[in-house]
Amino acid sequence: MDEHFRAFTFVDCITLLRPGVGIHGRYSIPAGLRDFPASLVAESIGQLAAWAAMAAVDFRSRPVAGLAASVELFAPARPGQELDLAVELDTVDEDAVAYSGTASVGGTVYVRLRDCVGPMVPLVEFDDPQALRDQFARLSGAGATPGGFGGLPAFSFQRDGGEVGRSARAVLRVPTSAPFFADHFPRRPVFPGSLLMHLNLELAAALSAEVAVPKPGAHWKLQSVTDVKLRAFIAPGETLGLEARLMDGSPDSAGVIVETRRGGAKIGSVRLHFVLEELL
Repeated sequence: MDEHFRAFTFVDCITLLRPGVGIHGRYSIPAGLRDFPASLVAESIGQLAAWAAMAAVDFRSRPVAGLAASVELFAPARPGQELDLAVELDTVDEDAVAYSGTASVGGTVYVRLRDCVGPMVPLVEFDDPQALRDQFARLSGAGATPGGFGGLPAFSFQRDGGEVGRSARAVLRVPTSAPFFADHFPRRPVFPGSLLMHLNLELAAALSAEVAVPKPGAHWKLQSVTDVKLRAFIAPGETLGLEARLMDGSPDSAGVIVETRRGGAKIGSVRLHFVLEELL
């Protein structure tokens, strides 16, 4: 089966478009999945913004992952839920799109993106412009058939040292092939920035679990992600090094920074904010 618009697509329909201003849509999380990480909820907001941006420039360019000032996490999304997506565009042109957006369930905001910037690149290098126009028309009309996403593959992601409770390192070996590459993108496969964020969160969570809590029966809960930066495309088969470091904190909060390197060059970074949560 052709995995284009299925393997890594998280917008089922577009319900409202205000050209150059904003866009609303929906995505039904397949009920059969084991989970649906927060990074993919953020991805769904970014994909909706991408549809608005591509339509604004008549599918000559498309945005790619770049910068996000903050990703606020309010509640975990679960398989079987329907996400209501909303994006407000600040600016969009042939060079970049700037936007903010939310993903909600039943009127409650689960994830909010603030002050995101996606550089625009020539669409023809990554995908078929006519195929995207046709899919945009489908999403704006009857909508796509839900359920295309089959879940994430297992990644070769291994701890590789660090100092307990202070830092953690890991090596990521990007798959040489995976279903999502057929969707991201057909003409130039790129490892999705949201999947790198997912692995950043996993490494930071592993580090936070090593940090002592000041109260019995409490644990560190991820509250928000800030200063998200991805400055290079990641190709299939690459090997990346990730390092999470405990930066600052108080009795009821902790900050972690995660950096991604290709060889000796830093290509991405993100800050994560944990708060102390007492178990009932």
